[in-house]
Amino acid sequence: MQKSDDRTFMGIERSVTGKWWRERDIDDRLGATLAQRFGVPEIVGRVMAARGIGLDDAESFLNPTLRDLMPDPFVLRDMEKAAKRIAGAVQAGEKIAVFGDYDVDGATSTALLKRFFRAVGSDVVVHIPDRLKEGYGPNSAALLDLQRRGATLVLTVDCGVTAYAPLQDAHDAGLEIIVVDHHAAEPELPPAIAVVNPNRLDDDSGLGHLCAVGVAFLLSVAVLRELKAAGWFEKSGHVAPDLRNWLDLVALGTVCDVVPLRGLNRAFVTQGLKILRHRHNVGMAALADIAGVNETPGAYHLGFILGPRVNAGGRVGEASSGTILLSDDDPAQAQEIAKRLDEYNRERKSIEDFVLDQAIRQVEEKQRVGALVLVGAEGWHPGVIGIVASRLKDRYHVPALVMGQVDGVFKGSARSVRGIDLGAAIIAARQSGLLINGGGHGMAAGFSIEPEKVPAFEEFLEERFARLMAEHDIRPTFSVDGALHAMGATLDLVAALEKLGPFGAGNGEPRFVFTDCRVIKADVVGADHVRCILSGRNGQGRLKAIAFRCLDNDMGQALLKHGGRPLHILGHLRRDSWQGRDGVQLLIDDIAAPAG
Repeated sequence: MQKSDDRTFMGIERSVTGKWWRERDIDDRLGATLAQRFGVPEIVGRVMAARGIGLDDAESFLNPTLRDLMPDPFVLRDMEKAAKRIAGAVQAGEKIAVFGDYDVDGATSTALLKRFFRAVGSDVVVHIPDRLKEGYGPNSAALLDLQRRGATLVLTVDCGVTAYAPLQDAHDAGLEIIVVDHHAAEPELPPAIAVVNPNRLDDDSGLGHLCAVGVAFLLSVAVLRELKAAGWFEKSGHVAPDLRNWLDLVALGTVCDVVPLRGLNRAFVTQGLKILRHRHNVGMAALADIAGVNETPGAYHLGFILGPRVNAGGRVGEASSGTILLSDDDPAQAQEIAKRLDEYNRERKSIEDFVLDQAIRQVEEKQRVGALVLVGAEGWHPGVIGIVASRLKDRYHVPALVMGQVDGVFKGSARSVRGIDLGAAIIAARQSGLLINGGGHGMAAGFSIEPEKVPAFEEFLEERFARLMAEHDIRPTFSVDGALHAMGATLDLVAALEKLGPFGAGNGEPRFVFTDCRVIKADVVGADHVRCILSGRNGQGRLKAIAFRCLDNDMGQALLKHGGRPLHILGHLRRDSWQGRDGVQLLIDDIAAPAG
């Protein structure tokens, strides 16, 4: 039986979607003080207080700048060794290789370093592994091929921290490796001349919230400092690059890798969006054009418009497409690649829908959802299993693991819920002999497993996750910032709340309950979205609203078959600029019937 809590909002312990509505902890006095001191509306002060923003860090939260938040890159373990070796390679004219990854974080990391090395006059070669043929992370054949192509130093980015065997093979062949990663590490590190990873167990930089492109940016800062100190730019005639011009890449990778948008990450995204609006990166501009982005881009566009298209190349198309698009400056080539990525994204959606439907059937056939869902089948495309895992996690509110069988081995991708460290669990399972390999971070992970070990693996995770859920009262939850009336949903309010952006992991978009609403009109738009017009108590006020991907679930049906009953409707407000007219729209997350 679920525990009751005095922070239950409006008595809703189980909504239509099965969620507990929990009121955020708010220090009213702090909220009022923040509003007064920083000249923001009281509701903005309250939302800041609810997110743990105190008086000392409010200024940097409202106006995040790299000047205030940028650390000395050398606080990262092994950064000095890495920067000196790379700077030496640049000055000696060595060929440097970058071994990346096929997701957005990997593509942006690789593109950033490719641009950096070209700018400082270095000969650079890039390899992005094919998801189907090579899988995730460094492999011996690819590393040795880079050596045959003349590379003497290889940087692995967004991968490598657990690639023991391939890096040992490279070491034995005389190839030097620098690992630039952010995934969970183990006590033993792979053989490399430097492992730059804020999530090393012996790293005390406090930068574990960075994704790979954030680490790559700090590496670029450190190498640039070494090159300037050596007088490289005076000797070579090259112009020292302004790294700020590439913050749009850092912003894209940071948002899409769903790392917390606090501190340095918040500055990366805020400043990166400013660069993005200037359209300096021809690839990102082409992608925005092909996707029909005709408004000022924000974190939403990075995460849900541009990111999925960059990802699509690695998922169902050409693995290197995203990196090439983001790192080169040929407008004609950019237009062609952006068009292909858009087509790959359409293909990805079709494959995803097919696999998701089969995955849901597997879950429902088990007739019980415990502390996780684990499904798999031969033929499921490895390029979509991560997305399907995310969909299942959202549907069943527990960690979800999805596997596709290739050549007799299951390749899996997993997504977690808040409070359960998935990367640590996967590493523990591998150390217990249940997995061929695997790793990740708190909210996402990947793994490979022999089919006969799947039952034991599922039992291992079920016991671990069930214990964590019981100990920490982990249950499906929506955190609520307060209650509003339909008449209060104004453009002024939306503008005030926008000051708290960019929103994402670690800085959730404010979510409010509109109490005792009536659905005046509801219809289906697109394939499975429900569009509504709401009115407040006693028919006062009108508010446009939409609930996405809900036609086949209880929330969508409750909106369509409301019967005139009053409803508490939970969601977040967005500026609606349809056809050039500014308005307000509620994005619905959940609904509940009023108590009594």
